[in-house]
Amino acid sequence: MSAPHIPILRQGRVHRSLDVQTVNRLGLDEAAAEISFACADMIRYDMRHMSEARDALKRFSCADLAEITKKAGEIFLHDTLPIGIDGAMQTPDDYVLSLAATSGLPHSLIQMNMKRLASVFADIDSIFRGLSRGLDWEVLDRGYGEQNGVPVSFSPTTNELAVILPSNSPAVNALWIPAIAMKIPVLLKPGREEPWTPWRIIQAFLKAGCPSEAFSLYPTQHDGSSTIIRRAGRVMLFGDDSTVKQYANDERVEVHGTGYSKFLIGEDEIDNWPRYVDSIVESISANSGRSCICTSTVVVPRYGDEIARAVAEKLAQIRPSAQDDPEARLSGFANPKFAEWINEAIETGLAAGGAVDVTAEFRAGERFQQRDGMNYLQPTLVRVNSFDQELAIREFLFPFASVVECPQEEMLDRIGYSLVVTAVTNDQNWITQLFDNSEIDRLNIGNIPTNRIKWDQPHEGNLFEFLYTRRSFQIAQSA
Repeated sequence: MSAPHIPILRQGRVHRSLDVQTVNRLGLDEAAAEISFACADMIRYDMRHMSEARDALKRFSCADLAEITKKAGEIFLHDTLPIGIDGAMQTPDDYVLSLAATSGLPHSLIQMNMKRLASVFADIDSIFRGLSRGLDWEVLDRGYGEQNGVPVSFSPTTNELAVILPSNSPAVNALWIPAIAMKIPVLLKPGREEPWTPWRIIQAFLKAGCPSEAFSLYPTQHDGSSTIIRRAGRVMLFGDDSTVKQYANDERVEVHGTGYSKFLIGEDEIDNWPRYVDSIVESISANSGRSCICTSTVVVPRYGDEIARAVAEKLAQIRPSAQDDPEARLSGFANPKFAEWINEAIETGLAAGGAVDVTAEFRAGERFQQRDGMNYLQPTLVRVNSFDQELAIREFLFPFASVVECPQEEMLDRIGYSLVVTAVTNDQNWITQLFDNSEIDRLNIGNIPTNRIKWDQPHEGNLFEFLYTRRSFQIAQSA
């Protein structure tokens, strides 16, 4: 079977470009997909007409679009769907194989992410209630109504939600899915090695009855991405710190960069540290450490050496294995140079002093491994002597974390920005300080791994408040 051709979607209209890029199967000189690439001029032209895409969604009620979303989730998870433009079809198992072939993700993690995405489709009503603080769908349909007995009105901030997607994890697509039920069309720029998930989600929505105009898909180069970011009314941008920092003060752009998530144990619970080892291991290694909600720094007032050894011993059991191994928990790297760069960065940090790779004692072989034509980095836990060590607060695209000792009263001054913080404590005064800390985006109190989130609460920004703004209004009473 020839590799499928993934086209450009221009408000649902299929377009095959003269600029065709090939994505090969990892480790093989064999095409997994051909992809049409959009030029900046095409994107610029199409974006002038995004209001037409929104008009197509406005013909539906939000409640109807929510039902379509739920149906689409079942279709995404279970159905055979079109792949590309040549009449080929893709079963769920085909999707797993295709994504594994270009991303390095093992089948088990792809299947886990499929279920995670399906839960977002299924829970769209509760997600919207959580993000909007209890708003009824009908308020968006009419433009005004009541919320908790108070008159409210909301207007859209944009005609489209543009999303610059990464290739590292299919689950990031969960963040844009609710936009459709909110009557906001999406304009997606997929990651080079991961066109599979956004394409399949779109096909599931179409089969469920969503208007095709609501979906634009633009595989493109940097100039096309820049055009999208500059011209879209609202942009969800994924990237490293160097990419997203230039948009940090642009209200149109919601940046999703490095998470620097942390697991803290308070003074009142530190003597019970063995109870929390499994949660720390899960926080570091879930989804092969590829999520911004994975822990990158463990902060404790005491027992740093003991905790580091206990966690390192368990992390070292996660090793490269066949992609179809149902127990596989470690992803390979699509770009071998990226794996080599990460490995060199860690070795440089260790050579600077003040840090020890505790996992080296327990793992089999070197950190950098090759298997089945792919490159892997085995989980790494470093024990650092202070926050001043350069590896103390670093985040890499595999299971990596540091353990640092710090008095509880100094922790909140030292940890810096954190997408997620889990704080294991019953100290009410400290809990109050944690809630008062403006550099913590998401806070878990108690033994909750940082990777466990609830979609009905804001995750790195509130999608509803990003896409809609509240307005003041009055309606004159009839005489």
